[in-house]
Amino acid sequence: MTTSRRQFLQACGVLGLGAAVTGVPAVASATRVGDEYKVQETRFMMGTVVTITALHSSKQLGEEAIGRSFEEITRLEALLSRYKSDSPVSVLNRDGRVSGIPQELAEVVRSARLLNKLSDSAFDVTIKPVVDLYSAKADRKSDMALSRAEFEEALALVDADSLIQKRNSIRLNREGMGITLDGIAKGYIVDKASAVLAAHGAKNHMINAGGDIRTMGEKAGSKPWVVAVQDPEKKGHYPAVIQMNTGALATSGGYEVFYDKNHMYHHLVSPQSGLSPNNVASVSVMAPSVMEADALATAAFIMQSRKGLQFIKSLNGREALIVTKDGMKLSTPHFG
Repeated sequence: MTTSRRQFLQACGVLGLGAAVTGVPAVASATRVGDEYKVQETRFMMGTVVTITALHSSKQLGEEAIGRSFEEITRLEALLSRYKSDSPVSVLNRDGRVSGIPQELAEVVRSARLLNKLSDSAFDVTIKPVVDLYSAKADRKSDMALSRAEFEEALALVDADSLIQKRNSIRLNREGMGITLDGIAKGYIVDKASAVLAAHGAKNHMINAGGDIRTMGEKAGSKPWVVAVQDPEKKGHYPAVIQMNTGALATSGGYEVFYDKNHMYHHLVSPQSGLSPNNVASVSVMAPSVMEADALATAAFIMQSRKGLQFIKSLNGREALIVTKDGMKLSTPHFG
């Protein structure tokens, strides 16, 4: 197994943007490869494993480029995470409105609203009340202790049309609403971290943030980067191994975080039914940006297999691989 494949597989556990992970040290290395240095560092950030690999003619400058990229991740996470109590997203969720918003939050919310329309509401950042209800009621040793009234009350608060964005402010038109950017912000942050690497001379690099992948240029030896799509059953039967130059890949899977013993409820929830789709194991999407791939993978997962595949097929330059619960693989013509 190649190093990049191993890193990808180890990094696929997604806990959510900004969920707490502590007590694990960063790991860094630098290796001379021909006329360049392959510099690599892994940290726990955004609630998952983030590995950055970069090539640079200078070991010191390569390490500095990676350091700057991690600084950008830290900066953006502080703006976009719902888990940080002082973030603009947390202020919005607490108060129902936030003003003087940073440009980055404006960009992500604007993109989320556009993707909501594009996906016929399958992607909806106002799903937070339902996810929060499942998390609060979680009982991984028995059935979900959830009343019909609680469920209907939470689902009634899912309404993308009540998310109002103006030039420098966002508000939620209904009390009790909230947003989660978990399905789009991590991809956005990876894109921005990639831009920082390139700006600091590391134009050949790969970022792997828990299955959100950004590659640019080539790896050592002028070879393409190699990544593997996680096996939903964790048995080593990888649905696809992909060679990439400059590109983006994101995977959404319903196999990491469950709220009940029967695995009927997980963190991917339909805005229409309030339930977790039950016939899809994972969706991987290739797109021009990780932000877009991240959100499209979530949307296609919510749509379920056939409809999700047709949705991605309708978008020029986007490709998908869907793995169903029974192990069937469905893909667009040019995935991989």
